[in-house]
Amino acid sequence: MLVAQQKLQENIAEYILYMYQIEDVVRAYNFDIEEIIEHYVRPQLPDESFLGQYRQWYQRIINELKANKLEKTGHMPSLNEVMVELSYLHTTLLTATKDPKYLGIYEVASKYIEEFKQKSNLKDKNEIEIAFHAMYMKLLLRLQKKEISAETEEAFDSMRIMLAYLSRGYHKMKSGDLDFLKN
Repeated sequence: MLVAQQKLQENIAEYILYMYQIEDVVRAYNFDIEEIIEHYVRPQLPDESFLGQYRQWYQRIINELKANKLEKTGHMPSLNEVMVELSYLHTTLLTATKDPKYLGIYEVASKYIEEFKQKSNLKDKNEIEIAFHAMYMKLLLRLQKKEISAETEEAFDSMRIMLAYLSRGYHKMKSGDLDFLKN
């Protein structure tokens, strides 16, 4: 919960990946708040005084997933809203402002995004969602201690750089510091 709040304020890309992981944790524990608290939260909790806040936070996530019939797959509407905003920013940087730095970053990443799209079951997703799913896959591979080839690492890195640029732009946009007319 505290990690999520910090990431939401500082790095929206890390926040999304963190929340994807939390959604999977909730599903892995079959939406059982007691199991989540006992086996996932408590072992990581440095101070028991936060337990009530964590319980409420996880319960809200459980409720949102269930209310939207996302027990098996999918992401919470709140994450999808951020994804729409990031997609809007992506399109704006490519077409309206033609941000030269972003155009270069995107040119490198786009071929890998297309490759990932063709190899996955994400054909109905936009490029930003595909890049996030690729980054999440990398996270899962790392957690499983699976080897990642140099070529795949290069693909992941290009998408990471693109998402990092978007993330910085997103925070500027939300704070009112991004002037699209200057780009």
